[in-house]
Amino acid sequence: MDLSLAIFVQIIVAVLLIIGLMVGNAVVMVYMERKVAGFIQRRPGPYEVGPWGTLQAVCDSMKLLAKQVFLPGNVDFILYYLAPILAFLPVLLLFLPVPFGPILTPLHINEGIVLILAFAGLGVLSNLLAGWSSNNKYSLLGAGRAVAQTVAYEIPMILALLAVVLQSGSMDLAKIVGQQGQYPWQWNIALQPLAFFIYLVSLVGETNRAPFDLPEAESELTAGFHTEYSGMGFALFFLSEYANMLLVSFVCASFFLGGYKGPFLDGIWWTFIKAYLIMFFIVWIRWTFPRVRFDQLLNINWKWLLPLGLLNLWLTAVLVKFLV
Repeated sequence: MDLSLAIFVQIIVAVLLIIGLMVGNAVVMVYMERKVAGFIQRRPGPYEVGPWGTLQAVCDSMKLLAKQVFLPGNVDFILYYLAPILAFLPVLLLFLPVPFGPILTPLHINEGIVLILAFAGLGVLSNLLAGWSSNNKYSLLGAGRAVAQTVAYEIPMILALLAVVLQSGSMDLAKIVGQQGQYPWQWNIALQPLAFFIYLVSLVGETNRAPFDLPEAESELTAGFHTEYSGMGFALFFLSEYANMLLVSFVCASFFLGGYKGPFLDGIWWTFIKAYLIMFFIVWIRWTFPRVRFDQLLNINWKWLLPLGLLNLWLTAVLVKFLV
């Protein structure tokens, strides 16, 4: 088989598996969100449908897919339908450079993190198109907030990742994982604790999760940029949100937590355990901290995360220059 054809087939198979991963992840995360929220608020959460409520998310998904897609009046028809597609499709490519296991990387790319950061920027474009085309003032305000927030929090996130790239001398996620050891003190979190903290805060802002969920603030903007979406259109935004959460968790596990490496039996299970621990943390803080104001949200980034990210990158460059 020709090499280019083999790579094409590999990408197609990987994308199909990633679609299955995204759908399964959404079902698992809906159940996790509800159960964690219930335990924190001292209530049972879902428990009627299936054992311990495990089938509630499946039933909700079927109901959502069966709902009619309602088209509001005076919307921009093309952009309105393009926005959820643009939110969903680029995410499929972002999982390709992630090293799930020792021999399980969908596509080996030397500049894997560049691919992830480049295509991840299309998500904010989908939010902007959704808010602009919906002919709704709340959607437009949510879209404006989403653009300002995403652009702001991308910068410290990139600075945190650059510190690890500079330290490891590679932008290939597989090589970055390969340079880390099996034990926590051999992972990059031990060498780059400040970068890990900056990345952890930035990923919450980048994924628009509470307490940084200003683009979707229900008490202010109904549902933000996707207020006018229903049925499959809303489902695509829903899938892409949880897929982006999973993606940034995988990147965090690969860059800072040793990826598929663990104290014993390296494998894909360590990647998923670490990623879902980060996902649990994201859900946990949603039900722990109140939503911040928008000026506070931006001040956290521009006054704290950005200077700390630049300082950490500068210190890393100095140490790499004189100690390595």
